[in-house]
Amino acid sequence: MKIAMHESFGIDVAGLRIDLAALWMITVSMIIVLALALAATRRLSVENPGKLQNLLEWVAEFVHKLIGSTMDMNKGKRFLALGMTLIIFIFVSNMLGLPFYVTAEVKEPVSFFGYPVVTQEALEKAHEAHKHIELSFWKSPTADVSVTMGLALTVIVLAHALGLRYNTRHYLRHYFEPNLLFFPLNVVKELSKLLTLGLRLFGNIYAGEVLIAVILMAGVAGIVPLIIWQGFSIFVGAIQAFVFTMLTMVYISQCIEHHHE
Repeated sequence: MKIAMHESFGIDVAGLRIDLAALWMITVSMIIVLALALAATRRLSVENPGKLQNLLEWVAEFVHKLIGSTMDMNKGKRFLALGMTLIIFIFVSNMLGLPFYVTAEVKEPVSFFGYPVVTQEALEKAHEAHKHIELSFWKSPTADVSVTMGLALTVIVLAHALGLRYNTRHYLRHYFEPNLLFFPLNVVKELSKLLTLGLRLFGNIYAGEVLIAVILMAGVAGIVPLIIWQGFSIFVGAIQAFVFTMLTMVYISQCIEHHHE
Protein backbone atom coordinates (compact mmCIF):
# COMPACT_ATOMS: atom_id res chain seq x y z
CA MET A 1 0.00 0.00 0.00
CA LYS A 2 1.35 3.38 -0.98
CA ILE A 3 1.33 6.30 1.44
CA ALA A 4 -0.33 9.50 0.24
CA MET A 5 1.71 12.69 0.03
CA HIS A 6 -0.74 15.57 0.36
CA GLU A 7 0.25 18.71 -1.54
CA SER A 8 -1.71 21.95 -1.89
CA PHE A 9 -2.69 23.03 -5.38
CA GLY A 10 -0.07 25.71 -5.97
CA ILE A 11 2.39 27.05 -8.49
CA ASP A 12 5.94 28.42 -8.39
CA VAL A 13 6.36 31.92 -9.80
CA ALA A 14 9.85 33.45 -9.82
CA GLY A 15 10.91 31.09 -7.04
CA LEU A 16 7.88 32.00 -4.90
CA ARG A 17 5.31 29.32 -4.06
CA ILE A 18 1.74 30.55 -4.55
CA ASP A 19 -0.80 28.29 -2.87
CA LEU A 20 -3.88 28.57 -5.08
CA ALA A 21 -5.88 26.27 -2.80
CA ALA A 22 -5.27 28.59 0.18
CA LEU A 23 -6.20 31.66 -1.88
CA TRP A 24 -9.39 29.94 -3.01
CA MET A 25 -10.35 28.96 0.53
CA ILE A 26 -9.65 32.47 1.84
CA THR A 27 -11.97 33.81 -0.87
CA VAL A 28 -14.67 31.31 0.17
CA SER A 29 -14.34 32.42 3.81
CA MET A 30 -14.63 36.08 2.80
CA ILE A 31 -17.75 35.39 0.71
CA ILE A 32 -19.42 33.48 3.57
CA VAL A 33 -18.64 36.22 6.12
CA LEU A 34 -19.88 38.93 3.74
CA ALA A 35 -23.06 36.95 3.00
CA LEU A 36 -23.74 36.48 6.73
CA ALA A 37 -23.20 40.19 7.42
CA LEU A 38 -25.48 41.27 4.57
CA ALA A 39 -28.18 38.77 5.53
CA ALA A 40 -28.06 39.83 9.19
CA THR A 41 -28.28 43.55 8.44
CA ARG A 42 -30.63 43.50 5.44
CA ARG A 43 -33.80 43.89 7.50
CA LEU A 44 -32.79 45.43 10.80
CA SER A 45 -35.58 45.63 13.32
CA VAL A 46 -35.79 46.71 16.95
CA GLU A 47 -39.18 45.15 17.65
CA ASN A 48 -38.84 41.89 15.69
CA PRO A 49 -35.17 41.11 14.97
CA GLY A 50 -34.35 38.03 12.91
CA LYS A 51 -32.24 35.10 14.05
CA LEU A 52 -29.15 36.29 12.19
CA GLN A 53 -29.55 39.81 13.57
CA ASN A 54 -29.78 38.38 17.09
CA LEU A 55 -26.67 36.31 16.44
CA LEU A 56 -24.75 39.32 15.11
CA GLU A 57 -25.84 41.42 18.09
CA TRP A 58 -24.69 38.67 20.45
CA VAL A 59 -21.29 38.55 18.72
CA ALA A 60 -21.03 42.35 18.92
CA GLU A 61 -21.83 42.31 22.64
CA PHE A 62 -19.36 39.48 23.23
CA VAL A 63 -16.56 41.28 21.38
CA HIS A 64 -17.45 44.54 23.17
CA LYS A 65 -16.94 42.83 26.55
CA LEU A 66 -13.76 41.19 25.29
CA ILE A 67 -12.30 44.56 24.29
CA GLY A 68 -13.44 46.12 27.56
CA SER A 69 -11.51 43.48 29.49
CA THR A 70 -8.26 44.48 27.77
CA MET A 71 -8.42 48.28 27.51
CA ASP A 72 -10.39 51.43 28.25
CA MET A 73 -13.50 51.35 26.05
CA ASN A 74 -13.07 55.04 25.24
CA LYS A 75 -10.09 53.88 23.20
CA GLY A 76 -11.27 50.37 22.46
CA LYS A 77 -14.66 51.10 20.87
CA ARG A 78 -12.95 51.94 17.57
CA PHE A 79 -11.73 48.32 17.37
CA LEU A 80 -15.18 46.71 17.65
CA ALA A 81 -15.50 46.19 13.89
CA LEU A 82 -11.98 44.74 13.76
CA GLY A 83 -12.74 42.31 16.58
CA MET A 84 -16.01 41.16 15.03
CA THR A 85 -14.39 40.67 11.64
CA LEU A 86 -11.53 38.65 13.10
CA ILE A 87 -13.61 36.36 15.29
CA ILE A 88 -16.19 35.61 12.58
CA PHE A 89 -13.67 35.21 9.74
CA ILE A 90 -11.38 32.91 11.75
CA PHE A 91 -14.28 30.81 13.05
CA VAL A 92 -15.70 30.35 9.54
CA SER A 93 -12.22 29.52 8.20
CA ASN A 94 -11.70 26.97 10.97
CA MET A 95 -14.99 25.24 10.09
CA LEU A 96 -14.53 24.86 6.32
CA GLY A 97 -12.36 21.74 6.58
CA LEU A 98 -14.72 19.88 8.91
CA PRO A 99 -17.51 18.66 6.57
CA PHE A 100 -15.13 17.25 3.96
CA TYR A 101 -11.56 17.36 2.68
CA VAL A 102 -11.19 17.27 -1.12
CA THR A 103 -8.10 15.69 -2.67
CA ALA A 104 -7.26 14.19 -6.06
CA GLU A 105 -4.54 11.65 -6.79
CA VAL A 106 -2.01 12.77 -9.38
CA LYS A 107 -0.55 10.22 -11.78
CA GLU A 108 0.73 12.58 -14.49
CA PRO A 109 2.47 15.97 -14.43
CA VAL A 110 0.05 18.85 -13.77
CA SER A 111 0.39 22.48 -14.82
CA PHE A 112 -1.74 25.60 -14.38
CA PHE A 113 -1.59 28.18 -17.17
CA GLY A 114 1.87 26.94 -18.06
CA TYR A 115 3.16 26.93 -14.47
CA PRO A 116 4.09 23.47 -13.10
CA VAL A 117 2.05 22.20 -10.17
CA VAL A 118 3.38 18.64 -10.02
CA THR A 119 6.46 17.77 -12.11
CA GLN A 120 7.51 14.43 -13.55
CA GLU A 121 10.53 14.51 -11.24
CA ALA A 122 8.29 14.82 -8.18
CA LEU A 123 6.17 11.89 -9.38
CA GLU A 124 9.24 9.72 -9.89
CA LYS A 125 10.60 10.55 -6.43
CA ALA A 126 7.25 9.70 -4.86
CA HIS A 127 7.12 6.40 -6.79
CA GLU A 128 10.64 5.47 -5.64
CA ALA A 129 9.58 6.13 -2.04
CA HIS A 130 6.46 3.95 -2.57
CA LYS A 131 4.20 6.94 -2.19
CA HIS A 132 1.66 8.74 -4.35
CA ILE A 133 0.87 12.45 -4.58
CA GLU A 134 -2.56 13.87 -3.80
CA LEU A 135 -3.46 17.52 -4.40
CA SER A 136 -5.78 19.16 -1.89
CA PHE A 137 -8.43 21.57 -3.16
CA TRP A 138 -10.69 22.11 -0.14
CA LYS A 139 -9.49 22.59 3.44
CA SER A 140 -9.61 25.08 6.27
CA PRO A 141 -7.46 28.05 5.21
CA THR A 142 -6.28 28.37 8.82
CA ALA A 143 -4.76 24.87 8.47
CA ASP A 144 -2.14 26.56 6.26
CA VAL A 145 0.74 28.15 8.18
CA SER A 146 1.21 30.89 5.57
CA VAL A 147 -2.40 32.05 6.14
CA THR A 148 -2.19 32.11 9.94
CA MET A 149 1.22 33.79 9.91
CA GLY A 150 -0.14 36.36 7.45
CA LEU A 151 -3.03 37.09 9.81
CA ALA A 152 -0.64 37.33 12.75
CA LEU A 153 1.73 39.64 10.85
CA THR A 154 -1.17 41.93 9.91
CA VAL A 155 -2.28 42.14 13.54
CA ILE A 156 1.23 42.78 14.89
CA VAL A 157 1.98 45.48 12.31
CA LEU A 158 -1.37 47.13 13.05
CA ALA A 159 -0.72 47.10 16.81
CA HIS A 160 2.71 48.70 16.44
CA ALA A 161 1.42 51.26 13.93
CA LEU A 162 -1.30 52.26 16.40
CA GLY A 163 1.29 52.48 19.16
CA LEU A 164 3.46 54.81 17.10
CA ARG A 165 0.48 56.97 16.21
CA TYR A 166 -1.40 57.24 19.51
CA ASN A 167 1.24 56.55 22.16
CA THR A 168 4.54 57.45 20.50
CA ARG A 169 6.72 58.38 23.49
CA HIS A 170 5.64 55.59 25.83
CA TYR A 171 5.53 53.04 23.01
CA LEU A 172 9.17 53.68 22.06
CA ARG A 173 10.28 53.87 25.69
CA HIS A 174 8.96 50.40 26.56
CA TYR A 175 11.68 48.83 24.40
CA PHE A 176 14.27 50.15 26.88
CA GLU A 177 12.52 49.22 30.11
CA PRO A 178 13.67 48.65 32.78
CA ASN A 179 17.02 49.77 31.26
CA LEU A 180 18.94 49.86 27.96
CA LEU A 181 20.36 46.36 28.44
CA PHE A 182 16.88 44.90 28.02
CA PHE A 183 16.42 46.27 24.48
CA PRO A 184 17.40 42.97 22.72
CA LEU A 185 15.10 40.96 25.01
CA ASN A 186 12.19 43.33 24.39
CA VAL A 187 12.71 43.01 20.62
CA VAL A 188 12.73 39.21 20.92
CA LYS A 189 9.56 39.42 23.00
CA GLU A 190 7.79 41.36 20.26
CA LEU A 191 8.97 38.91 17.58
CA SER A 192 7.78 35.96 19.66
CA LYS A 193 4.25 37.42 19.65
CA LEU A 194 4.16 36.95 15.88
CA LEU A 195 5.20 33.30 16.12
CA THR A 196 2.93 32.34 19.00
CA LEU A 197 -0.11 34.10 17.51
CA GLY A 198 0.23 32.47 14.09
CA LEU A 199 1.54 29.04 15.08
CA ARG A 200 -1.02 28.49 17.86
CA LEU A 201 -3.92 28.89 15.42
CA PHE A 202 -2.24 26.83 12.70
CA GLY A 203 -1.21 24.00 15.02
CA ASN A 204 -4.66 23.47 16.50
CA ILE A 205 -6.57 23.52 13.21
CA TYR A 206 -4.00 21.54 11.22
CA ALA A 207 -3.77 18.86 13.91
CA GLY A 208 -7.56 18.56 13.93
CA GLU A 209 -7.72 18.01 10.16
CA VAL A 210 -4.88 15.47 10.28
CA LEU A 211 -6.74 13.51 12.93
CA ILE A 212 -9.91 13.58 10.83
CA ALA A 213 -7.92 12.15 7.89
CA VAL A 214 -6.55 9.40 10.14
CA ILE A 215 -10.04 8.52 11.44
CA LEU A 216 -11.38 8.33 7.89
CA MET A 217 -8.81 5.64 7.12
CA ALA A 218 -10.60 3.39 9.62
CA GLY A 219 -13.63 3.18 7.31
CA VAL A 220 -16.98 2.27 8.86
CA ALA A 221 -15.39 1.75 12.29
CA GLY A 222 -14.39 5.41 12.33
CA ILE A 223 -17.89 6.88 11.86
CA VAL A 224 -18.68 7.33 15.56
CA PRO A 225 -15.19 8.68 16.47
CA LEU A 226 -15.44 11.01 13.46
CA ILE A 227 -18.78 12.45 14.62
CA ILE A 228 -17.43 12.93 18.15
CA TRP A 229 -14.23 14.56 16.94
CA GLN A 230 -16.01 16.88 14.51
CA GLY A 231 -18.24 18.05 17.35
CA PHE A 232 -15.17 18.70 19.48
CA SER A 233 -13.48 20.44 16.53
CA ILE A 234 -16.31 23.00 16.40
CA PHE A 235 -15.53 23.83 20.04
CA VAL A 236 -11.79 24.03 19.29
CA GLY A 237 -12.41 26.26 16.27
CA ALA A 238 -14.53 28.64 18.33
CA ILE A 239 -11.94 28.76 21.13
CA GLN A 240 -9.11 29.48 18.68
CA ALA A 241 -11.09 32.30 17.07
CA PHE A 242 -11.70 33.75 20.53
CA VAL A 243 -8.04 33.39 21.60
CA PHE A 244 -6.72 35.03 18.42
CA THR A 245 -9.13 37.96 18.78
CA MET A 246 -8.40 38.31 22.50
CA LEU A 247 -4.64 38.36 21.97
CA THR A 248 -5.07 40.89 19.16
CA MET A 249 -6.82 43.27 21.54
CA VAL A 250 -4.24 42.60 24.28
CA TYR A 251 -1.38 43.47 21.91
CA ILE A 252 -3.14 46.62 20.71
CA SER A 253 -3.80 47.61 24.32
CA GLN A 254 -0.13 47.14 25.23
CA CYS A 255 0.88 49.46 22.40
CA ILE A 256 -1.64 52.28 22.81
CA GLU A 257 -1.81 52.44 26.62
CA HIS A 258 0.82 52.91 29.32
CA HIS A 259 0.92 52.12 33.01
CA HIS A 260 0.63 55.71 34.25
CA GLU A 261 -2.79 56.33 32.70
